[in-house]
Amino acid sequence: MQTWILITLGAAFLQNMRSVLQKHIKGRMGVTGATFVRFGFGVPFAAMFVALLAYGAGYPVPPLNTPFLIWVVVGGLAQITAQALLIQMFGHRNFAVGTAYSRTEPAQAALFGLIFVGDRIGIRTLIAIAVSLLGVMLISVARSPISPRALITSIFSRTAGLGIASGTAFGIAAVAYRAASLALGQPNFMMQAAVTLLTTIIFQTVIMLVFMAWKKPEEFARIRAAWKIAAMVGLVGATASFGWFMAMTLQTAAVVKALAQVEMIFTFASSVLIFREHINRLEIIGCILIVAGILVLLLT
Repeated sequence: MQTWILITLGAAFLQNMRSVLQKHIKGRMGVTGATFVRFGFGVPFAAMFVALLAYGAGYPVPPLNTPFLIWVVVGGLAQITAQALLIQMFGHRNFAVGTAYSRTEPAQAALFGLIFVGDRIGIRTLIAIAVSLLGVMLISVARSPISPRALITSIFSRTAGLGIASGTAFGIAAVAYRAASLALGQPNFMMQAAVTLLTTIIFQTVIMLVFMAWKKPEEFARIRAAWKIAAMVGLVGATASFGWFMAMTLQTAAVVKALAQVEMIFTFASSVLIFREHINRLEIIGCILIVAGILVLLLT
């Protein structure tokens, strides 16, 4: 099995763990604080990854260049924008529609990858992305009063627009991170990914610190009170991001994000095995489609 596949599966599993931890701390702080924790508490661990590769494995730290920094800024701002759009979307009654459309990220990443970095993918890969995308969209509305037919008819609604915009921003971020890592050019995919992660996460932390100091200063006390669980979020989140960045250095962003839909399977496994929750028919169909899409992707 190819290296990028193993890395992506591991990153998807860790991202599921990070989501569980972030849900746990949302009761202790606001949305802004919970979002900051993902970046701010990940900085020490991102720095540790670079140090281990530099001093433990002996890989040289590549010099930063202008294209790299531009892509890091683009990716960092796009990811923050995507998160903000998701948060805004949750304030709408039919946010399940927006969530479903935000999952179009792999398809949009394929388009942006072609435009910005010349990534090309075959027809079978596009079919795999489409099949898994349909499965994820079905799951997104499975527990809401929104029917699959209503999902299609609501494409011009405000909530769907927010979801598509969020998927666009996530797609741009993924392609930008791949472009940034490739712009370093040396010494290997692990160090390139680690330096890209560290630079990006420092930039995002500064942006979030300025925003909190300006708009949400009360969040600092809440973050200090929950520093232990916040540190766990930082560790798991930084490790998952390191995996994403490595995988996207080796493979196109669209293909990595398509395989990353396996995270939904991990989520449902947790729901059934740990929380003993019931899965309905649409969710089962969605899971089957995701698995089918992934199998086509891997066989391709």
